[in-house]
Amino acid sequence: MGRIKSKSPFCQWGMALSFLFFAICPTLAQEVITSPPQTPALPPAVQEHQDSNPMQVFAPQETAPSAPLQLGPVIIHPHLDYQFLYGNGIESSPGQQQSSVVQQVSPGILFNLGDHWLLDYTPTLDFYSSKYLRNTVDESVLLGWGTAYDDWFFNGSQSYVSTSDPIVETAAQTDQEIYSTVFNASYQFNDKMSLDMGLNQNFNYVGNGGSSTNLLQNLTNSRGWSTMDWLNYQFWPRFNAGLGTGFGYNQQDDSPDSIYEQYQARVNWRATDKISFQLGGGLQDQQYLSGGASALVTPIFNATIQYQPFEQTKLSVSASRSVSPSFFQNQVTENTQIMGDLNQRLLGKLYLDLNGGYSTTKYLSSTASSSAASSTGRNDDYYIFNARLSCVVLKRATISVFYGYTDNASSQSGFTTSGSGFAYTSTQVGFEIGYRY
Repeated sequence: MGRIKSKSPFCQWGMALSFLFFAICPTLAQEVITSPPQTPALPPAVQEHQDSNPMQVFAPQETAPSAPLQLGPVIIHPHLDYQFLYGNGIESSPGQQQSSVVQQVSPGILFNLGDHWLLDYTPTLDFYSSKYLRNTVDESVLLGWGTAYDDWFFNGSQSYVSTSDPIVETAAQTDQEIYSTVFNASYQFNDKMSLDMGLNQNFNYVGNGGSSTNLLQNLTNSRGWSTMDWLNYQFWPRFNAGLGTGFGYNQQDDSPDSIYEQYQARVNWRATDKISFQLGGGLQDQQYLSGGASALVTPIFNATIQYQPFEQTKLSVSASRSVSPSFFQNQVTENTQIMGDLNQRLLGKLYLDLNGGYSTTKYLSSTASSSAASSTGRNDDYYIFNARLSCVVLKRATISVFYGYTDNASSQSGFTTSGSGFAYTSTQVGFEIGYRY
């Protein structure tokens, strides 16, 4: 195993972000309850690879000093989070909105297994004051790995998440078990050209869950396999571009299976020391293997702008569009969103974070119709705003207060006669205490 080398900035950017996305965000489902911000868990070798990326405007997040809990090459990092919030408009089922105090306790432990491996286990105990929402125990396990060898860099992860949180798509608490596997490799041909390759596997089991929500709404399990491969060219140190092709196969219980191809291009440009652009997009062509539906051809894109006008001020804007299996039988979702974030350090120890945005989700039929892109009658327009003020105390502890507002304007009335269905408006306020050792 070799030392981490300074590779193409394109390889560094793409590999690090793909690791973060699939390791930490294995599902695209939008949760209703405000969740504490999570520090990305990366093996030291992958963290070093990410931090050396010249396209990254924002400096790496400050961390506490190394923990003294060490056994040979294994460093142990216990962590604990507590969140208290009061929220209204939390849907216990479509059309049924509740007000509730929600308390979350998340004790966990992270093991750095040398420079190349890590293992994290975090359970979360959720307590609701409303009798219409059930208390749950969620679990999250992450095994991550990364290393360099000559002109190659490899990284991967295996994660498991079990959760019963309320989510926007079902408008209720929904049992999920998610298994996500990622393997990435990059190769540096010379100082100009490089190759990125990625394999991903994602299983989401919801259809056979024990909750009444899963059974009532006829939710379905899904499994997906995909690859995306890129050929990159470095035009100059702060500008590069790449062309990529991908292939994927999706299975949905009691629904047509599908295959798809992706054709994309991307550009990274660090315009100045204070601003950078990462832009990518193309087409996804999805074909259904049964059910008689015609192909679904969708423009897809992903873009991020980072701007740091002053040392203590960070601004970012991101936008994306993607297609994914729905929780519901015989449906896929077309998801488009734009988000903005302002992070401001105040008085040396206080951090203010404001973020908000808009997303729209169109639910499309995957069975025979005049077109595969025919609507099922449901379109969700989702608006979100969050404000958080945090303070680091005693080097390892963080205290935060937060406010959140969400509004989901859905065109579908759902399974009730109330008329509100999947639409809801929720306001949430609370505080959090976190500790990292």
